[in-house]
Amino acid sequence: MKRTYFAVISLSLALLILGSCSSKKNFRLGELSYEIGEYYRATEKYRKAYRKDDNMQHKMEMAYNMAEAYREIGDYGKAAIWYKNAIRRQHPDFKAVLYYADCLRATQKFEEAIEAYQQYLDSIPQDIQAINGLDACRYIQEWVDNPTRYVVSTVRELNSKYADYTPVFVGGRDNEILLTSTRENTVGNKENSITGEQFADIFRSEYQVQRQKWGPPKLIDESGMINSPDEEGAITLSENGDEMIFTRARYDKKEDLGTELYRVKMSRGDWSEPIKMELLGDSLVAAHPSLSINGDTLYFVSDKPGGYGGKDIWMVTDNGGTFSNPQNMGPKINTAGDEVFPTIRSNGELYFSSDYHMGMGGLDIFKATRTEKGEWRIQNMKAPINSSGDDFGMSFVEGEETRGMFASNRKGSRSDDIYSFYLPPKIYRVSGEIYDKETSQRLDGARIRIIGTDGTNLKMRADDGKFQLKLNPETEYVFAAFKDGYLNDKGRESTIGLDDSEDFRVDLYLTPTDAPIKVDNINYEFGSWELLPESVHALDSLVGILELNPTITIELMAHTDFVGSEQYNFELSQKRAQAVVDYLIQQGINPGRLVAKGYGETWPKAVTRKLAKQYDFLKRNDELTEEFILGLTPEQQEIAKAINRRTEFRVLSTDFHERFAPEVEE
Repeated sequence: MKRTYFAVISLSLALLILGSCSSKKNFRLGELSYEIGEYYRATEKYRKAYRKDDNMQHKMEMAYNMAEAYREIGDYGKAAIWYKNAIRRQHPDFKAVLYYADCLRATQKFEEAIEAYQQYLDSIPQDIQAINGLDACRYIQEWVDNPTRYVVSTVRELNSKYADYTPVFVGGRDNEILLTSTRENTVGNKENSITGEQFADIFRSEYQVQRQKWGPPKLIDESGMINSPDEEGAITLSENGDEMIFTRARYDKKEDLGTELYRVKMSRGDWSEPIKMELLGDSLVAAHPSLSINGDTLYFVSDKPGGYGGKDIWMVTDNGGTFSNPQNMGPKINTAGDEVFPTIRSNGELYFSSDYHMGMGGLDIFKATRTEKGEWRIQNMKAPINSSGDDFGMSFVEGEETRGMFASNRKGSRSDDIYSFYLPPKIYRVSGEIYDKETSQRLDGARIRIIGTDGTNLKMRADDGKFQLKLNPETEYVFAAFKDGYLNDKGRESTIGLDDSEDFRVDLYLTPTDAPIKVDNINYEFGSWELLPESVHALDSLVGILELNPTITIELMAHTDFVGSEQYNFELSQKRAQAVVDYLIQQGINPGRLVAKGYGETWPKAVTRKLAKQYDFLKRNDELTEEFILGLTPEQQEIAKAINRRTEFRVLSTDFHERFAPEVEE
C-alpha cells in the first residue's frame, strides 16, 4: 500500500512538473507567435498554456493577447470573451474596454457595447474611435431597419468553406473574374500561421451563360510563377486585363519576409515573370493594389512611416516606368485605425474599408468622392452592403454604377465569402383618376396633359377617368385635366432628390360650369365692401383658377341675406362684387374677362349635396328663401343666412383670347 501511495504521489509530481514545463513552453511560444503576428498560432499556444498556468499575471496577459489576436483575424465573438476576461483580471491597458466595446458592437450586442463605450469615455472623453462606436450603436439599427436599395446575394458557386475574397472583373466585363482564395489544392499548400488556413492563391472563373452561373474557380497559374509556395493576395488589373499587379507575402522557416506588390503582363495568352515593384523599403507592408483606369496611378495599403496610424492608403504615379514617392491619401480617408482594400473607379470615386470610421462593426466599406473644393467626402455604404462583420474588397463591372461584388464574413458566411451587389433602378409611377367635383363621379372622356422640367410634354385621354404613367427621375411634373363644360384642375409631383422608388397618386377634380361656383372664405367688414385680410388666400385661389383656365370669362356674383332693405342689399352686393374684381385686376387678370354683378337678396342659395351632408336640417335643392329660413330655429336661421351671404362666379364664355397691342417701331 505504501509503495502504491508513493508511486501515485511521484507520478502526480512528475505530471505537475511536466505540465508546468509544458505550460511555460506554450506561453513562450504564444508570446513569440503573437509578437511576429502569427495570430492563429498564438491563440493555439496561449489556450494550451492558459489551462495549466497558475500564474495570474500570465493569465491576464494571455487573455488580453488572445483577445487581440482574435480581433486581428476577425473573430469578434471570441475576442469579446477574452477581452472581458482580461478586464476582469484588471489588465492595465484601458484600451481593452474600448476594443471589448468594438467587438460587442460587431456581434450586435448593442446595449452591452453602449455600456462599455460609456465606461471608456468616462475616463477618456475625447477618444474619436469610442465616440464613433457609440454613435454607430445608435445608428446601426436604423440602417438595418431602413436599408439602401442595394440587393446583396452570396455567389455560392464561387465560395468554399475557406476564405474567398477580392473578386476583380477582367477587363471590366461581367463574364470573367479573378479572385483570391485559401481553398484546397492551392500551390502553396502550407498553413498560414496568422489565419490558420492554407496560403492563398489567385483563381479564375468564367460565367457560364447556358447554366446562368459561374464556373468552378481554377488556378490562374499552376507553374509556380504567379501562384508560388508563398502567399498571393489581393490583385488589380489594367483596363483591358493584360496587366496584373498582385500582393505576395513571403515567408521562410523563421520569419515573415514582408508583403510586397508584383507586376506581370500577358502576352499571347501567357503571363510574364513577376517583377517586384520597388515602392517602399524593406520590411514595410505594400498590399491591396488598385490601378486607375488609365494605368498611371496606383493606390495601395502600407504601414509606411508618416501615416496616421495603423495601415493607411497611399498612392504613387507612374512616370514612364518609374514611380513617384508614395503620397498619403490624407486624414479625411486615413485614420488612427486601418484603412485597407482600396478600389479606384474611372469616375474618381474611391471605395475602401476601415475599422475606424463610424461603421456597423469590423471592417465597413466606405465611398469617398471629391467635393467642388477638391476635399474628400466620406460615406458609409450602410446596410445591406455593410454588416456587423468584415466587409471589404468592392469591385464594379466597369461602365456600370450599380453592379459588382465584394467579400464579407457576415453572419451566414462560412469564412470570407464573395457576395454580389446590384442597385435596381429607381422606378417612379403615377396613377390617378379625374372626378366631377360636384357628384364625385369619375369623368369619362377627360383629357390630361403632363409637363415635366425634363422636357416632357404629353397629352393623353383618361379612359373611364383613369390614367397612369411612368415618371423620370430628378423631374418636377405638372398634371392638368380638361373636359368641355368643366373648369380645369391641376396637380404637382416631383421625383427630385428621392432615394427610393415611389408610386404617386394624383386625383383631379373638375368643377362643372353649368351652375354658379361658390368661392369659400371671401369675407368683408360688417356692413361694408372692404375685404378682410383673411380673404386673400381664397382670392388668390380664384386667381389660380383664372390662370389655369385662360379662355374663360366670368361674372363675379355677390349675394346678401334678407336683413335690411332690398336697395341697400343690392348696392352693398354690387360694391362687394366690384371689390373682388378690382383685386383680381391688381393680380394681373385681364379686365375683359371679369364682370361684377351684385344680386342682393334676390338669388337665394339652393342647397347642394355638400351642404346637405354638412347640415342635417337641410335637404338637397332646398331654396333658402326668407320664408324657408323663418321656419327654422333661431340657431338654424343664422346658419342659413350665412350661407346666403356668399360670393360666387359663373362662366360666361370659354373662347376669350388675349389681344396684344402691335409693337410700334421707333
